[in-house]
Amino acid sequence: METLLAEERLEKQLIPCADSFFFMSPYRSFSTSGCFTRLASPALDGANPHGQLQTTLREAFENAKKHGIENPVVVGAIPFDPRQPSALFIPESWQPFSRAERQNDARNTDASTPLNIAARKAIPEQDEFMEMVAQAAAATAQPDIDKVVLSRLIDIETQAPIDLDGLLNNLISQNPTSYNFHVPLPDGSSLVGASPELLLRKSGKNFSSLPLAGSARRDRENIQRDAEIGAQLLRSTKDRHEHGLVTQAMQTVLQPHSQSLTLSDTPELITTPTLWHLATPIYGQIKDSQDNALSLACLLHPTPALSGFPHDVARKLISVLEPFDRELFGGIVGWCDAEGNGEWVVTIRCARVGGNQVRLFAGAGIVPASSPESEWRETGVKLSTMLRVFGLN
Repeated sequence: METLLAEERLEKQLIPCADSFFFMSPYRSFSTSGCFTRLASPALDGANPHGQLQTTLREAFENAKKHGIENPVVVGAIPFDPRQPSALFIPESWQPFSRAERQNDARNTDASTPLNIAARKAIPEQDEFMEMVAQAAAATAQPDIDKVVLSRLIDIETQAPIDLDGLLNNLISQNPTSYNFHVPLPDGSSLVGASPELLLRKSGKNFSSLPLAGSARRDRENIQRDAEIGAQLLRSTKDRHEHGLVTQAMQTVLQPHSQSLTLSDTPELITTPTLWHLATPIYGQIKDSQDNALSLACLLHPTPALSGFPHDVARKLISVLEPFDRELFGGIVGWCDAEGNGEWVVTIRCARVGGNQVRLFAGAGIVPASSPESEWRETGVKLSTMLRVFGLN
């Protein structure tokens, strides 16, 4: 009987409730229970140890400790536009779990039933998106902007409410090596995703990042052709240029905060089930002990991989061309504890789910050599990650 009860408790830890934060990573995997306090302060000044967000966070950590929470952690999401309110909270408790065991559980669980679709809409439609890309490519040929990231959405209405537990099992079984997450939002909806991109991990004085920029669709049916696609991406002038803009900008931002900083001159290849990506590992040590995982993440966010370069010019162009507000899409998801350790990933390959409503998001970096039709296809491949999670094509 005691064994059965223990198994039931473990199962409850591994399958998050609708109000539970869930984060699965090679570094630390855990889920949370309850909500002690929410933090809605915008993250615009989050890199400043004396700014509003960090001051509020320190006070919230101290208050949590006074109320018996021994190891408080802040979890949640920050929007693409850090001027908007954050969706962060300190849970009442958190429970670690084994990533390998959770992956195995997901593989051995029957896939959830595909959704019955009542309505589906692309925002924008293909012709409008391709015109956006053409305008952005022309803009990046001018001296004041090198790159801009444009995104698109798919809105889906289902005939019945979505099974969140089944959705998370699909997410993990299909994307076992990604950073899988579930973030409960204040309005009752959820942000779920399988991000391939680590923005910032900090443990003690050490930090790391793995920015991605430049991608190509994989051919899973032909191993030789798949390898050739990866090799072509690594040689691509267009993608190497796009990737270099990201890594150079991140190096410039991190250098003043680093006692040491190391990154390769050339990118490497990583894969997801659907895409090849160019990636450059970054390693460093903090210079100032006041810097924590959240402050470093805010320092980097949003990188040129999500906005463009220079950021201020790219953000203005995005606001003109994109016919929607990204809100949490293209933001960051993660956690930071009271000792300053933590992990934040970029909010891509993701969806917002509430009742029978789903919104999916994908973006692509636009430079002068970008082809509107190719960028439509690339964002389609990126959207396919979450579409398959929902049992859709």
